[in-house]
Amino acid sequence: MANRIVSGLTGIILLSLSPLTQAVSTVLSPKEADWVAPEFTFNSGEKLKDLRIHYYTLGDSSKPAVLLLHGTNQPIKALLAEGFGGELFGAGQALDTSKYFIIMPESIGSGKSSKPSDGLRMAFPHYDYNDMVTAQYRLIKEGLGISHLRLVMGYSMGGMQTWLWGEKYPGMMDALVPMASQPAELSGRNWMMRRMLIESIKGDPAWAEGNYRQQPPALKTASIMFSIATTGGTLAWQHKAPTRALADKLVDDRLATPLTADANDFIYIWGSSANYNAQPALNRITAPMLIINSADDERNPVETGTLSRELNKIKKAELWLIPASAETSGHGTMMSAKFYNEKLKSFLASTREHANN
Repeated sequence: MANRIVSGLTGIILLSLSPLTQAVSTVLSPKEADWVAPEFTFNSGEKLKDLRIHYYTLGDSSKPAVLLLHGTNQPIKALLAEGFGGELFGAGQALDTSKYFIIMPESIGSGKSSKPSDGLRMAFPHYDYNDMVTAQYRLIKEGLGISHLRLVMGYSMGGMQTWLWGEKYPGMMDALVPMASQPAELSGRNWMMRRMLIESIKGDPAWAEGNYRQQPPALKTASIMFSIATTGGTLAWQHKAPTRALADKLVDDRLATPLTADANDFIYIWGSSANYNAQPALNRITAPMLIINSADDERNPVETGTLSRELNKIKKAELWLIPASAETSGHGTMMSAKFYNEKLKSFLASTREHANN
């Protein structure tokens, strides 16, 4: 089936998704819970007893289920913020919580889910995106008793996991919406910047092979540099900092933000993308797919043509590409849903809902 590439124009709220993201006001109060796998075997062959997956839900569990997956180091509160959840979860909106049961798990290594900083430090099993997806699947099937999903949708890391969901469990969902992501393995600037983020922390003597007494200073400076380089949008940064003085102020503001992250957690979660590659199994995807990306995404540059070359391998896929402007925010553009909420709504209306939802 022929695939379509569509561009949409709208204003996007600038939101930096660095680990040092400033607090955002939330409009929804989800329920929280833990599901624990008595034993979990990782792709590395390592095992962990009592793997904990923390998750948040909105709506009635008897309604069709939507799995919503977060980005790397992205707090769930960003998905509940006015610019995202406020545009999607309300009455009559695309993911109306009176019609859908929204499930937002924190991936392995994130939030209140099991992670190195719980105590194992660098002895924690090395995990990858496939492990995260397997844990999410077990949460859905074993923990929540759900056999089918109306939609799997994710941003950045969650977008890459959405590609994997479509391949690993092709009959599990009615529709897929990966955002700010591509199926190809990480390469070019995207991987090089991740490598440098990891190496900067490991190269700090204060890291002490992961046995630090306080967070190594490189954690803050490296993460700020990574965020500025790979999130924000070229035009948007120039609009916000047209002079050196204004650029300095933005940097100073970030440097003044308290550090709440953990270095070992950082190393693990950024390194977990190293073996990601959804390209070889694209023909396994059967659910209709709406791919939402932005033209100024620093981590997934559209000019490489990587994604457009892969579209014909997918049975039913449409790319919704947001043009770059001073209003978009590069890799962070997806976190303002007001420009694609109607597109998402019409996409869901066009896909068939499974009878057992």
